[in-house]
Amino acid sequence: MGNKKALILMLGAGILAAVVFIGSKTRASTEDYNPATGEPKCFKCHTAETRYNVDYTRDETCVECHGPGLSGKYQKINRMFREELPSTVWAANEDIKTGGQTETGEKEKQSADKTRTRNTHKDMVLVPKGEFTMGADDWWPKSQPAHKRSLKGFYIDKYEVTNARYKTFVDATGRRPPKHWLNGKIPQGRDYHPVVNVSWRDAYELCKWEGRRLPTEAEWEKAARGTDGRDFPWGKEFSKDKANTPQYGHGDTLPVGSFEAGKSPYGAYDMAGNAFEWTDDWFKPYPGSKHKDENAGKTLRGGSWFDCTTYKCGISSPTYNRIAFNPDTYNGTFGFRCAKDE
Repeated sequence: MGNKKALILMLGAGILAAVVFIGSKTRASTEDYNPATGEPKCFKCHTAETRYNVDYTRDETCVECHGPGLSGKYQKINRMFREELPSTVWAANEDIKTGGQTETGEKEKQSADKTRTRNTHKDMVLVPKGEFTMGADDWWPKSQPAHKRSLKGFYIDKYEVTNARYKTFVDATGRRPPKHWLNGKIPQGRDYHPVVNVSWRDAYELCKWEGRRLPTEAEWEKAARGTDGRDFPWGKEFSKDKANTPQYGHGDTLPVGSFEAGKSPYGAYDMAGNAFEWTDDWFKPYPGSKHKDENAGKTLRGGSWFDCTTYKCGISSPTYNRIAFNPDTYNGTFGFRCAKDE
């Protein structure tokens, strides 16, 4: 009996040590980052000449979330990747483009029309029509080249969708709650944190239910950076105290709107850090780009609280940074906000 108790204590100590080790790996000291740019100091492995010109290394462990890429080795998996996803996910954009002219699309449009009367522009900011610079020439090839885009005016949520807002949707529609809501309840004290563990489809459906929509990638970027080509929502220089990024050191989500000095030119909060945000667009190279990026899926923007330096993704909070994931993916760093035509 004594030996059994000792063994249990040893196992418990081992588990605790493992947890402490894992925790230390997901939190980074501010000394690991360049204080001016916020970039991870990865020069032990990546030189200044090579840090931006390589894609993620592909292997079987990456395919489920990131897509199989373009290499010949994964062409078979590429076909499976698309075939195994629900057809509604891949067809969702087609309903939007046709204005809901299919039978299913028409019913969805009517449903959205009914909810539209109870939605105003409260807690949304106006992004006026006009031209802005999208992308960057000195960032990862996936964000190149910098180019001009012209957009119609639109509204976008001032804050990321919160747990409380998402629960209203869950209660009204019977949709499955995020996996970390035990017994379908929001974790204590997190009503006004951004909802996470939501897939692209979850985000799409909430926005549609509210009579809104997901922002396009271009809309998201303009709302975050304005028309002066800034690198971060607040300006040209990185600041660890203006967003819930890994450099801030909190290691988890924070209530939306926690950083007054970090809002965008139009007054939108948390467009850097806190939670990555789904957009409506499939990931595609920009016009003029000859780079064949290995990413596949729906595009997310804005970075998060999570330190992903171990995945060699670099800082993720610049306004032009973009990542792509399988639209069925959900985790503790993915959230969203909605948009609406002016």
